[in-house]
Amino acid sequence: MFFKNCNGAGYHLIKRIFDIVVSLIALVFVLPITLVVFLIDCFGENKGPVFYKQKRIGKNHTPFYIYKYRSMVVDADKKLYDNKKLYELYVKNSYKLPPELDPRVTKFGRFIRKTSLDELPQFFNILKGDMSLIGPRPVVEEELQEYGDRVDKFLSVTPGAMGYWQATGRSSIPYPERCDVELYYVDNASLGFDIKILFKNIISIFKTEGAY
Repeated sequence: MFFKNCNGAGYHLIKRIFDIVVSLIALVFVLPITLVVFLIDCFGENKGPVFYKQKRIGKNHTPFYIYKYRSMVVDADKKLYDNKKLYELYVKNSYKLPPELDPRVTKFGRFIRKTSLDELPQFFNILKGDMSLIGPRPVVEEELQEYGDRVDKFLSVTPGAMGYWQATGRSSIPYPERCDVELYYVDNASLGFDIKILFKNIISIFKTEGAY
């Protein structure tokens, strides 16, 4: 009952403490993985920066840069926006490109995306407070139009590295259904729900469900 009903100030405090503790522990493991990714980037098919950053919109419309291991070629965003047909497909496919049609993703990038290893640097975002471990997935500015007059509600909570959308299907759930899934979390956020989402996400990661 405590976990189900704890959704006020106490919930947010406990959640923030949990975020800090988990991200500090996780970053101990992220550092050696970063070294491995660095070496692969140095000697692999596509030399370039280890990290990729992209502007996302956070709580209360606050923009921030989300961090990932780079899974695409250098200047991938420019290649996307400069190619009209590719960008149209990107928007039509809920702001993602099918892996078999995305010329920007490297072979190593496909692997780390499929296994969700590319998401590990987001523990830096969690530690900073840009994101939480659990919450709606932060989106690029173009995606906000999908939420229409519900956008303020969507941005009323801290976005998360793991969320109800990922737990229920991830990329297999396109817009507009994705909006309903994310907003369901906003309406029902609690410690109990967060724990449930955490375990569902862990299972989905091991099964590589909806990841690309």
